[in-house]
Amino acid sequence: MQSVGVIHQLGRYPVKSMRGESLLATTLTLQGVPADRRYAFVQMASRSSFPWFTARELPELLCYSTCVEEAATKEVEVSVTTPGGEKFSITSDELRQALEARSGKDLFLLYDYRGSYDVAPISLISRQTISQIAKESETEEDPLRFRPNLLIDLEGGEAFDELNWVGRILRVGDAARIAITEVDQRCMMISLDPASAKPSPAVLRCVAQQHKKCAGVYATVLTTGEVQIGDIVSLET
Repeated sequence: MQSVGVIHQLGRYPVKSMRGESLLATTLTLQGVPADRRYAFVQMASRSSFPWFTARELPELLCYSTCVEEAATKEVEVSVTTPGGEKFSITSDELRQALEARSGKDLFLLYDYRGSYDVAPISLISRQTISQIAKESETEEDPLRFRPNLLIDLEGGEAFDELNWVGRILRVGDAARIAITEVDQRCMMISLDPASAKPSPAVLRCVAQQHKKCAGVYATVLTTGEVQIGDIVSLET
């Protein structure tokens, strides 16, 4: 084993493209972090391979707060608080209708106990990478802009070192093992401030022009296990 860092932050995003929740501890399951991205709004008229309704269509979606009220194995209850302070169940018609009115798009709510992921159930990035991007783009450093499940503080490592882990296996905490499957090719989502949804094009421009759009990595879970902030992260040798 080669220790490469520690878990600095854990996160889940119960509704795709809405604000997530920070966690002190969680379980890494074969479906990822419990309750992560279990709900997603879908554009009814879309026939593309990416039909999701996200902050690309309505940037303020990032300002809708989510809270997991119940996270059973296949049933997750989530409440959503709008930027204006109204609170709804994720399954309420009122919430869907409000989003349709704001966006002008017909939507339906999809629930998938496996999660509606872009690529893989676990997203990981290092603090050093986020700090370097902020420095190069002359923007404020904010990990939430990158929406990771695992934020890793590298031990002696440098920014973007996690890209070199593709094809390797990480031990996270005492038991969990994840396979790093591919780099994360970033899109315009990282240019949106997670608190205000205001755009900062310099962030995406920096990643696209200086780092070939890559920041962070995706992973799948090989061995389930409990993890918490401060746990050691190691590369299997």
